[in-house]
Amino acid sequence: MEKTRARDKRLYLEDVTVSFDGFKALNNLSLYVDPGEMLCIIGPNGAGKTTMMDVITGKTHPDSGSAWFGNGINLLEMSEPEIVDAGIGRKFQKPTVFENLTVFENLELALSNGRSFRKALRARITPAQQERIAEVLEIIGLTAQRAAMAGILSHGQKQWLEIGMLLMQNPELLLVDEPVAGMTPQEIERTAELLQSLAGEHSIMVVEHDMAFVRSIARRVSVLHEGQVIADGDMEKVQKDPRVIEVYLGV
Repeated sequence: MEKTRARDKRLYLEDVTVSFDGFKALNNLSLYVDPGEMLCIIGPNGAGKTTMMDVITGKTHPDSGSAWFGNGINLLEMSEPEIVDAGIGRKFQKPTVFENLTVFENLELALSNGRSFRKALRARITPAQQERIAEVLEIIGLTAQRAAMAGILSHGQKQWLEIGMLLMQNPELLLVDEPVAGMTPQEIERTAELLQSLAGEHSIMVVEHDMAFVRSIARRVSVLHEGQVIADGDMEKVQKDPRVIEVYLGV
């Protein structure tokens, strides 16, 4: 896609191919995310979901294709830190919070903008930053736990804290990898509410295997198989697609 055509999308991947030792993890993959949209990505293991996110965040450089973000930003010309600064945040499946710090300190550290760990904790935060931390604590539902050590949080609460840490950077696009794996039913319901509350202000790409969860949040679903999108649309349309049934749903 030409730069001028990519500008009306928050993210646009076109004909992206990534090969590892002759195996095509992505095979001419084309995919887009609209501003404020929450897109769910589903597909079998090995479909290319992680590789796709690696390309978006600069961890993997494709053999060919293009990746545009925002107002004509070429992601393939940027480093990983530059992509973060441009407004893309990624949450991995396993939460990576600082368990020996409080919930508040984890959010405070997320403001560091490249400062060292010790300097970030010694730095004084402004009233505006204090207010933003309080706002994020309310969004993620951890206001009551602000002084608690992150290590004592439940699995679901750690996931929400990590999402909060990303929100401190005010990303335009959130990449969220299997957010409800290992959660209780109550935590899954709360996570659905959290992500739905963020969509609109942020664009969100969710990779998930829990079909009940996907049904609860998805307006548009893209199905990956062998490095390509084989179906795209609302959940009802995708579930009825014969190829999706064959390669993934198995019903």
